Amino acid sequence: MKTGTREEWLAARQDLLQREKELTRASDALARARQELPWVQVTEPYVFDSTEGERTFPELFGSREQLLVYHLMMGPTWEEACPGCTYTADTFDRAVEHLPHRDVGFVAISRAPVDAIEAYKARMGWSFDWVSCGRTTFNQDLGAAAGAPYPDGVEMHGLSSFARDGDAVFHTYSTFDRGTDVLNTVWQLLDRTPLGRTGEHPNWPRRRYEYA
Repeated sequence: MKTGTREEWLAARQDLLQREKELTRASDALARARQELPWVQVTEPYVFDSTEGERTFPELFGSREQLLVYHLMMGPTWEEACPGCTYTADTFDRAVEHLPHRDVGFVAISRAPVDAIEAYKARMGWSFDWVSCGRTTFNQDLGAAAGAPYPDGVEMHGLSSFARDGDAVFHTYSTFDRGTDVLNTVWQLLDRTPLGRTGEHPNWPRRRYEYA
């Protein structure tokens, strides 16, 4: 822990501000690069299970032409979702309600059966759309379950983006692991605290909190 005067803090903060602005501009450029990725048509006729029955991929979009999919880690035999995914879902549950106003749908997709999904969803009090891909290879094909590009993993949390043109669906982007940090508001807030998201500081001997 380093201490100093207000003047020293202000000088250091001004230097950091320039680096933050550089990061913001780099993030904007990266977003444009994501949007310029080539689209790949999804030709597999995936059918997802929901409480309303079977839903095709185009039906997940509703009336919208863009769709964000959160690959929520809940395996075929699991009764509970991954704790980290649960933490993340808690933070985006209400936020995604604003996406339809920008022509963007949102759905979580897991390999667990619908009954297990609905039981956990009710337990957590979530309202976002959540369907099962357990009878398909959807998560494996997208890299969010055992198979390429993660042959040694069983489940992987991730975020994928799709576009629809009529009944044609196109895969436009996917990211996994730390790439999904954008969904977790708590992580973003903790990154701006003295101890960060881990609760540790190399020069601060006290640990301020413990994870359950």
